[in-house]
Amino acid sequence: MQYIEGLEAYHGDGRSAVTLGKFDGLHLGHKKLIDMVKEYGRQDDIKSIVCAFDMSVLYKKKGIALEVLMTKDERRSRLDGEVDALVDCPFTEAFSQMEAEAFIEEVIQKRFHAAYVVVGTDFHFGHKKRGDIHMLQAYARKYDYELVVVEKERREGHVISSTYIKQLLKEGNMPIVREMLGYPYGLQGVVEHGRKLGRTLGFPTFNVAPAEEKAMPPNGVYLDRVRVDGTWYEGIANIGVKPTVSDENRLLVESYLFDYSGNAYGKEVKIELLEFCRPEQKFADVEEMKKCVAGDIAFGRRYFGIAAAD
Repeated sequence: MQYIEGLEAYHGDGRSAVTLGKFDGLHLGHKKLIDMVKEYGRQDDIKSIVCAFDMSVLYKKKGIALEVLMTKDERRSRLDGEVDALVDCPFTEAFSQMEAEAFIEEVIQKRFHAAYVVVGTDFHFGHKKRGDIHMLQAYARKYDYELVVVEKERREGHVISSTYIKQLLKEGNMPIVREMLGYPYGLQGVVEHGRKLGRTLGFPTFNVAPAEEKAMPPNGVYLDRVRVDGTWYEGIANIGVKPTVSDENRLLVESYLFDYSGNAYGKEVKIELLEFCRPEQKFADVEEMKKCVAGDIAFGRRYFGIAAAD
């Protein structure tokens, strides 16, 4: 997959099938759009393209905290090998001021040479969101593309959307989040050197700091899986600020893996959060914390069917 930062950096010659949107999370609704683009992209002369609007620039200018289900790096990793090109398009003030027809002409026709434009029913574009699917259809012949409108995906009577998934995530409802996404919720990051307190207590952990903009579930203990050097390991994770042993108030994901004995410091890992076990708590002392964590580890081993260590 070709990864391109900025619309101006895309210089494809041939025609394309393109879908455009925020693509925050790549949930099952997004998957319908991407699958359609991939289908058209199987034609010899058609490139499959995902154009993802990066809202961080505009949000930062307006002083709004950005919260995403998926960082740009995570989106790139998940789409790799799925489409021909992923274009990250910064949603700048100037871009937001572009009139709707200019967007069709400059972006859809001149930039992507679109033969197929694949969007959801609520897709809006252009200054003050004046453009919609009806306008796209009205200009399809003039700008020589076919419009493909994809209906919303639903589960349990709810339209699948990033907003709804974030709500479920804040409740710690990881199985339903997984159902809406089509894969377990998680994060990528680099394993940090910590104070190695867990190692001295008998349960060494991987410390990974989530990206600042990453939406996270409630602080607490989770069953998780971690991919290190291409291999998955089961374990338990604590998301939180370690109130018993630290006053830094810095959010970390600390994973204890049942069958890993290597050195992962400085390596990028992928973490999947599977089940919420209990809230984070402050213990009276380290011994009380150690006893509770031992219980968490025993529960995790039973859950995954992993025998206790000798």
